[in-house]
Amino acid sequence: MNFLSLIEAKRDGLPLTDAQIRQIVAAGTAGEIPDYQLAAFLMAVFFRGLSNEETRALTLAMRDSGETLKFPNDGRPVVDKHSTGGIGDKVSLPLAPLLACLGLRVPMISGRGLGITGGTLDKLESIPGFTTQLAPERLVRQVQQIGVAMGGQTETMIPADKKFYALRDVTATVPSIPLITASILSKKLAEGLQALVVDVKFGTAAFMPNHGQARALALSLVNLARDCGVPTRALVTGMSTPLGRACGNWLEVREAVACLEDRGPADLRQLVLECAAQLLVLSGKVRSLDTAREQAAGCLAYGRAREKWDELLVAQGADLAAFRRKLQAGQTAPVLLEHKAGTTGFVTACDARIIGEIVRDLGGGRLTKDTVINPDVGIEILAPPGTRVRPGEVLALLHAADAASASAANTRLAAAFAIRDVASGIPQLIAEVIG
Repeated sequence: MNFLSLIEAKRDGLPLTDAQIRQIVAAGTAGEIPDYQLAAFLMAVFFRGLSNEETRALTLAMRDSGETLKFPNDGRPVVDKHSTGGIGDKVSLPLAPLLACLGLRVPMISGRGLGITGGTLDKLESIPGFTTQLAPERLVRQVQQIGVAMGGQTETMIPADKKFYALRDVTATVPSIPLITASILSKKLAEGLQALVVDVKFGTAAFMPNHGQARALALSLVNLARDCGVPTRALVTGMSTPLGRACGNWLEVREAVACLEDRGPADLRQLVLECAAQLLVLSGKVRSLDTAREQAAGCLAYGRAREKWDELLVAQGADLAAFRRKLQAGQTAPVLLEHKAGTTGFVTACDARIIGEIVRDLGGGRLTKDTVINPDVGIEILAPPGTRVRPGEVLALLHAADAASASAANTRLAAAFAIRDVASGIPQLIAEVIG
C-alpha cells in the first residue's frame, strides 16, 4: 500500500474510500505503517476533517480490528453509557448496577484518566482486590449472570483505537470531532449494544469548551450510532463546576456508594437517574421518561442497586470486608487540610479545571500514561456554588499524601473559588438532550 498517497489525498481534502480507510486501520494496527506517517495522517484529518461516510468507515474498521462481544438474546436489552469526561464525574459507578437492577444488561468497557480527567478504571481499582481486566468471554459470562460487568479495553478488543488514541494524545489531535466520534463509537459498537446514552460535556474542564462545540459532537455521535443501528441519545451537560462534591478516585467511589444509598449529591443523582431513564426508553423497556425516572428512583430508594453493587464487587474479585472497612474509615489519605473562606458572601463559582489540576498534582491523576496513581488523595467541595459563607468557614477539604503537597494545593485552591456579595444563578446541569 502506498500510504504516502493517502496522506497527500487527505491533506488536500480529497475523500477516501471505505476500502482505503480499512487498509489504513488494518496496516496501522499491525504496525505496518510507521508512527510518524500515522501521525501525519491524523494531523491531516484534524485540519481537513472527515465526511460522514468516512467517519462511519473509520468507526467500523476500528470496531472490527479485534474481538467483539456476542450476547444471547434473552429479552434483556444490552445498553451502555459513555461520558466525554470531567472532574468528579463518577456517574458510571452507580449507573451500571442501577441499570442491571432495572432489567438491562450492561457490558461497560471504560478507560483510565489522563491529565485532569478522571478515569472509571482508576476509580474502580481504588477498591481492594477489584480487577478490571476481564477477557471478553468472562465479561459476557458475568453480564449474563448478574447483568453487569465493568472492565477495561483488552489487547484483543478494538486494538486500532488503542493505537490511534496513543498517537492522538501526543500529537495534539485529540479534539477532532470525527476522531473522537470514531474512538468512542468503535468501542461501544464492539459491545453489541441495543441502546446507548452519551454524556457530552462542555465548560472549563471539558474537551469542548462551549455548548456549540459540545452540541456538534453530540450530533455526530447520535447520528452515526443511529446509522449503525444503535438508538442513541446525548445529554449535553456543563463541566465548569465539578460534578458532585468529591474529586479523587477513592473519594468518588465513596460518593458513588452514597448515591446508591439514595443520599448522594443532588446533581450526581439527577444525572444518574436521567441516564437510566433515557436508556429504559431507548431500549423499549418503558414508554415515557417520567415513568422511567420513577422506576430508577424507586430502585435507588429501595436499596436494590446498592445490593447489585456489592454483587458486582464480589464478581470481580473485590475483598468486600476490606471495602466496607475502608468505607467506614472515611478519610484514608495521611494528611487532611481545610481550605477556608477569607470573606463573607456567596460562592458563585468553583472552577473545575483548577480543581482537576490540583487533584492531578496531588497524585490523583496522570501527567503521562505511566504515572502511578495515588487513589486516596483528592478534594471534597464542602461549599458548592450557591452556598453562603463567612470568614473561616470551610470551602473544601484537601486529602493529601504529605503536609508539603497539602500546603501547596491549599494555596492554589483559592483561585478556584469566587465569592461575591450577591448570589448568582446556578447553570442548568443538563443543557440539552439530543436524539
